[in-house]
Amino acid sequence: MCKDPESASKNLWLDEIQDAVCQANTDRDRAKQWVTLVIDVNQCLEKEETSDILSVLKSNVCNTNDVIPECADKYYNALAKAKKQKSGNVSAEGPWLKLTLQEKYDYYYNIDSKESSWVTPESYLHKESWLMGKEIEAFWKGHKQRMSYLRRKQMFIDHIPSIVKIQSWFRMTTTRRNYLSRLQYFRDHKNEIVKIQSLLRASKARDDYKTLVGSENPPLSVIRKFVHLLDQSDLDFQEELEVAQLRGEVVTKIRGNQQLEKDLNLMDIKIGLLVKNRITLEDVISHRTKLNKKKGGEIQVLNNTDNQGIKSLSKERRKTLETYQQLFYLLQTNPSYLAKLIFQMPQNKSTKFMDTVIFTLYNYASNQREEYLLLKLFKTALEEEVKSKVDQVQDIVTGNPTVIKMVVSFNRGARGQNTLRQLLAPVVREIIDDKSLVINTNPVEVYKAWVNQLETQTGEASNLPYDVTEEQALTYPEVKSKLDASNESLRSVTDKVLNSIISSLDLLPYGLRYIAKVLKNSIHEKFPDATEDELLKIVGNLLYYRYMNPAIVAPDGFDIIDMTAGGQINPDQRRNLGTVAKVLQHAASNKLFEGENEHLASTNNYLSDTYQKFRKYFKEACDVPEPEEKFNMDKYTDVVTVSKPVIYISIEEIISTHSLLLEHQDAIAPDKNDLLNELLESLGEVPTVESFLGEGAVDPNDPNKANTLNQLAKTEISLSLTSKYDLGDGEGLDGQSLMIKTKKLIMDVIRNQPGSTLTEILETPATTQQEVDHDTDMVSRAKKDSKTPEEMKDNQSMVKDAQLPLEQKKRKIQRNLRTLEQMGHVSSKNKYQDILNEIAKDIRNQRIHRKLRKAELAKLQQTLKALNKKAAFYEDQINYYDTYIKTCLDNLKIKNSRRSIKMDGKGELKGAKRAKPVKYTAAKLHEKGVLLGIDDLQTNQFKNVTFDIISTEDVGIFDVKSKFLGVDMEKVQLNIQDLLEMQYEGIAVMKMFDKVKVNVNLLIYLLNKKFYGK
Repeated sequence: MCKDPESASKNLWLDEIQDAVCQANTDRDRAKQWVTLVIDVNQCLEKEETSDILSVLKSNVCNTNDVIPECADKYYNALAKAKKQKSGNVSAEGPWLKLTLQEKYDYYYNIDSKESSWVTPESYLHKESWLMGKEIEAFWKGHKQRMSYLRRKQMFIDHIPSIVKIQSWFRMTTTRRNYLSRLQYFRDHKNEIVKIQSLLRASKARDDYKTLVGSENPPLSVIRKFVHLLDQSDLDFQEELEVAQLRGEVVTKIRGNQQLEKDLNLMDIKIGLLVKNRITLEDVISHRTKLNKKKGGEIQVLNNTDNQGIKSLSKERRKTLETYQQLFYLLQTNPSYLAKLIFQMPQNKSTKFMDTVIFTLYNYASNQREEYLLLKLFKTALEEEVKSKVDQVQDIVTGNPTVIKMVVSFNRGARGQNTLRQLLAPVVREIIDDKSLVINTNPVEVYKAWVNQLETQTGEASNLPYDVTEEQALTYPEVKSKLDASNESLRSVTDKVLNSIISSLDLLPYGLRYIAKVLKNSIHEKFPDATEDELLKIVGNLLYYRYMNPAIVAPDGFDIIDMTAGGQINPDQRRNLGTVAKVLQHAASNKLFEGENEHLASTNNYLSDTYQKFRKYFKEACDVPEPEEKFNMDKYTDVVTVSKPVIYISIEEIISTHSLLLEHQDAIAPDKNDLLNELLESLGEVPTVESFLGEGAVDPNDPNKANTLNQLAKTEISLSLTSKYDLGDGEGLDGQSLMIKTKKLIMDVIRNQPGSTLTEILETPATTQQEVDHDTDMVSRAKKDSKTPEEMKDNQSMVKDAQLPLEQKKRKIQRNLRTLEQMGHVSSKNKYQDILNEIAKDIRNQRIHRKLRKAELAKLQQTLKALNKKAAFYEDQINYYDTYIKTCLDNLKIKNSRRSIKMDGKGELKGAKRAKPVKYTAAKLHEKGVLLGIDDLQTNQFKNVTFDIISTEDVGIFDVKSKFLGVDMEKVQLNIQDLLEMQYEGIAVMKMFDKVKVNVNLLIYLLNKKFYGK
């Protein structure tokens, strides 16, 4: 026994040897068995012994049951056929058979010598014509399988009902299991599935909407999906009412603020006259009472429910009201009438007409529609003015064109004011707040200001000359130093203003930019030889000189900056702004400083550089779309919108417009069949204020009846504008109105009846269910319409059409389409696709309209807030004036003043005590430096001339009497305000009596010292 374990593992044990011997014996027996089978079968086939094939197969297989006796003939035939096929390809063969056992041992057997071997014999040649064991086995096993298959098939045929039942049950079970599994999967991923579904639906809706928007001929199936967007929801009505209400408030507030501004300006004048004692205090107090009544911008508005006047419920007055509404709708939507009327009136009259009636008619462009129509008026009028009144390119610059003035006035109003504030307020405020900034570029003015400063501070005459030329002024170092500093500051400040303007092009009002474009094109059309520079200078004249320049010079006058009540810009600040504006004006027109402005010639290079920046700015400003594209407006816009356009106009303005139209009727509407002539004929003569208000509105015995009527003429009424032929009935229907009615009917029909084309729907009878669905929709709409405000309801004609049954609507659509086809609006050749395109356009416009309405609502709220802020400022002004007038009243009661004015209980002046006269000889005044010389009189004669200075009853007014050798010679009046104005303008020397030269600064100093104790 081996003791080494490793060696022991490499040795074979007896059992292993015995197993190997047994396996080898088994392989030998199996090989002999297969050899016997091959020899017996092949010899049987060669001898053609058909009957022996069954015994041969049974004797050589392990399981005799595998061989079926009934198939013996078939076994033989199949084997014989296979052998014959195999023998046919053999040319030469040997006696050796080769069998492979376990796919690795080859066994060789010689059929002639009965010799066998496990290795390849030396003279090995295969017996290729004989069938081998595997081939023989395959044939009878295949036959066995076929027989088994046939038996199983017969069993299935015999049990078909049972098999079907089993299959159904199995499929049902499998399907149910899959369904429940899928359902559980959906439940587990519910959120994800909802999101996917939403994305798919959104994608489909987006594709459909792209088709609606982008397709030239959107299909009916797509239009049907979006036609519901044309329905008016409660939110639509609510927003429309809110917009209409805000629009009315804005217009009323604008008009109220304008009136307050006018009255405040008049109050300024009256207080100025009071200071100069030109009017009595009682006149000012009277105006203050009137002003306080208007405090807050309140304007009387005629209520719609009044039972008297033009809005009464009588048929005659209702007809008059409707005619006026149609008249103003016509004027608003057809710009040619007003454009012609503007140029028929005198300049002063047309200006007032534009500032009141025209802007009122368009509600100060408080919404997109009215801004669009106002721009169409501006365009029409401007083109007419250029065509008929402009003879040279420069006429626009040198003249004062009516339309340009109107455009600028409009854009400086409530809508354009915020733009000017955003453009200029920050930089203007910076200039005003810079206390160290002093810009004065005139050498003579700088010189005189320097001399005035010296003399005012010392009270003594300087030895410097008063009248000098620019060249002489520049010889003084002090003057030159101040000028250099001013020019440097000027360029720096001007750059800031210019950058603020150029960087804010998008803030410039669209309307102003569009009119600049129209002006440029109109001038170019009339003067085709005009250069691009000439055209852009004209654009610059409009955009900068007329629109921006005044706001820079007087920011307090255009609400660019906020001023406290009583506050004002001082002269130095005003001069700084004016100088900057002057430089920008020259740069915008590319005009260099020459001649009287020679002292600014050093800035000419700067002007040229600045002009190039302005030139690019003006060119870009004209690059704007047409109003139709900007506001998405067309001839059907008024029909798509829910509410009718409303204007707020005073009785006085209605009467004035009516009167002007009649006066210039032949020039405005020369065609007798013109609609304007028809409306004016219906209205008849111009009514009176009393007829508008109705009987009893004014007491006929009232002694102040005229004043009362004047006040009542300012009463405002609201007019809901409508077209005279707005969707009427009968033969008078125009193509536009018929198109709108037909579209409404089509929208009702396609909601309830399917079809791929409009023609198919109209030709296919409606089912009972479709009629029921249609009736249900119409009942629902009627309920909604009953809650609709009166001014937003459809007219009766369209209401009646909506109540028709489905089939009757289709017949009416067919009649209307035939009429429209005769008019050339639609065509049956394309299955009336034109009217479907119009419906698609309405759907798109409705979405845009809702979007614009929200924007308009926000803008109206912002505008109203700004207007209320402005009204509050005016109220502060009124309160300031109240305080001032009260102070005046208190001062009138003071007895110890230098001029004491007493009042009795009735408020009348009792008397006044004047300041004592002052007497000086000419020699004394000459010594003080007040008197500089007397023409034709030597200095040694000055002692013979005396001057008496006497304070008059008017504050600030002095009588100066001259005597020569005691004989009265002449008398003149001096106004302290005039002297102060001369000092402000830099006039150092003036003449009295046409011969006496005096120093203005020292004369003011003398008057202040002797009469005011200053």
